[in-house]
Amino acid sequence: MKKLLFLCAVILSACTGRQPQIEEGAKEYELLTVETKNHTVDAEYAAQIRGAQDIRIIPRVDGYLQAVNVKEGDQVKKGQLLFVIDQVAYRAAVKTASAGVQQAVAQVAKAQQDLEGKTMLRERQVVSDFDLNQTRRDLDVAKANLEAARAQLEAARNNLSFTELRSPSDGVIGRLPYRKGDYVGPSIQDGLTVVSDNKQMFVYFSMTESRVMDYLAEYSSMQEAISHMPELSLALAGGKMYDKKGFVESVSGIVDDQTGSVSVRAIFPNASSRLLSGGTARVVMPQVHKDAIVIPQEATYEIQDKVYVYKVINGKASSTIIDVERLHDGTHFIVNKGLKKGDVIIAKGAGLVREGAEVKTKK
Repeated sequence: MKKLLFLCAVILSACTGRQPQIEEGAKEYELLTVETKNHTVDAEYAAQIRGAQDIRIIPRVDGYLQAVNVKEGDQVKKGQLLFVIDQVAYRAAVKTASAGVQQAVAQVAKAQQDLEGKTMLRERQVVSDFDLNQTRRDLDVAKANLEAARAQLEAARNNLSFTELRSPSDGVIGRLPYRKGDYVGPSIQDGLTVVSDNKQMFVYFSMTESRVMDYLAEYSSMQEAISHMPELSLALAGGKMYDKKGFVESVSGIVDDQTGSVSVRAIFPNASSRLLSGGTARVVMPQVHKDAIVIPQEATYEIQDKVYVYKVINGKASSTIIDVERLHDGTHFIVNKGLKKGDVIIAKGAGLVREGAEVKTKK
């Protein structure tokens, strides 16, 4: 019976010439009127952390390590004794040089006495001028030998002092690749350790050339631009935020021709020693975009790496290519080109809209 009724309906429709109609009116969409305003964006940059001073401790004399007075990670003070190199040979050298000075002093005294005696004899015409001048020359040689002996003594004392390696600054001891009994000397380029001055830390990162040029366009010099750069935050490895703020200290005047970026150095306080030299982090720098257009990402769609929105023009959807800067919140774009204040766009579901579709405001 159902099949019969369906067949009759089809025949009746054919006889009357009527087709089923699908109503297609204007669809309702949530719309957004484009506005401009100052918008602050947190830009993030990969960074390297370094101590304000990372000083390698390199021996200035050869010898066997007699003492290692620190451990890796120790906090040390300026002047603190870190290492001692075997001093026996250097103490002996000081004694030898000291004896040489005493001998040279005696030679000077004898030459001075000889000169005084020859001078008296010359006055009595007992000796010739030649003999007197020769005695003067002997005194000059004795004095020169004394100076040389004193220099050797000073060098020996310096070498002895070099057997004691002290910290050049407050800081933290790095890796200790050598142990007591190892033979060390000036040829060790990596040093016995590194003392990292960690009261404040240098944080190095790179900014794009265009971003640096934006600052220079706004201010008369790089120094003035640096003085107006905002405070920085630091996201540590693992994602936790460092509890102290930093600031930009210097910006390189050279653009890396490989990356098109400019090296920047920031300073962060580190009284708690939480920042470790050699570590990695991400610098977070607030950037103010003046008179910026900010739209939700869901108002856009992408085709072949191009970003589009639908403008509403005369009640119909018109696709438009826009140039955007992605924000780190993952939900918004800053529009650099393609939209202007007062434009009306479809705010949600742009990927489901047809070109030329009739649009009315969603109530």
